[in-house]
Amino acid sequence: MDAEVDPGTNTREAGTGSAPTPCRTPRRAPRPGALARALALSCHPGPVVAVTTLTLALAVTAGHGAGRCLLLTAAVLTGQLSVGWCNDAYDARRDIATGRRDKPVAAGTVGEGTVWAGAFGALALCVPLSLACGALAGTAHLIAVAAAWAYNLRLKATPLSWLPYAIGFAGLPALVSLSLPGSPWPAWWAACAGALLGVGAHLADVLPDIRADLANGVRGLPHRLGAAGTRLLLPVPLVAASVVLTLGPQGRPGMGAVLVPLAAGSIAVTGLVLGRRREKAPFVGAVAVAALDVGLLMAHGTGVT
Repeated sequence: MDAEVDPGTNTREAGTGSAPTPCRTPRRAPRPGALARALALSCHPGPVVAVTTLTLALAVTAGHGAGRCLLLTAAVLTGQLSVGWCNDAYDARRDIATGRRDKPVAAGTVGEGTVWAGAFGALALCVPLSLACGALAGTAHLIAVAAAWAYNLRLKATPLSWLPYAIGFAGLPALVSLSLPGSPWPAWWAACAGALLGVGAHLADVLPDIRADLANGVRGLPHRLGAAGTRLLLPVPLVAASVVLTLGPQGRPGMGAVLVPLAAGSIAVTGLVLGRRREKAPFVGAVAVAALDVGLLMAHGTGVT
């Protein structure tokens, strides 16, 4: 149940040129269990779990020991938590103005200040954990985290909204590879595929909220393309990642060099065709291609270095 709120205790601009909107904060301190649940929902748990799990899987296949896998996972988890909480805290007034009851801060179940504290606390943990993975590895990861914060605070509403996602996903193979003995650089194809996956993730993440974002003055790349244009573009970076992951690794290309990109393209085209009648079909097709790409990246194991 949502806590009672006082809509007049704090204000901030909802967007450029708009009137101040109320900051909705709980009147009563939430119970520990309710607070933990609200913070868990505020961190964007889906992306947090997905990116952290992918990092752990890459670390295992790259040959890291249990201790190093745990360290890498902790570094990425804290970084993702900081990014998720920063996003919800920064967007709080805008979410309140648009009635986003699915957002805990907007619903009044947790205070904006509490979420900001969580974001900075997680970031404070992320820095030493990242650097403990090695100077180069830690720097690569912190650059990715900084790019994600830049997205939240500024780049989300610009034509460069895709760039932080590309940097962040390309940084995962870099973090895993540079953490190995000798700090080897990741293979070009691993970083390139990661960047392409990141662009696809950005398009997929923004697509459901394009109309609401436009109403609030957010005009990133997907918003400028529109919903229809974004659906058409969505499979492109994902299929391109399939091609890179198939042809990039050393060795003589086999039948997979033809079959995998063909399968990815077929799935994407099917989603677009079905999208004429089913609005979510292109998104589902893109998710399927992304899953194929992640499987390819995992299959190469230590080949990321």
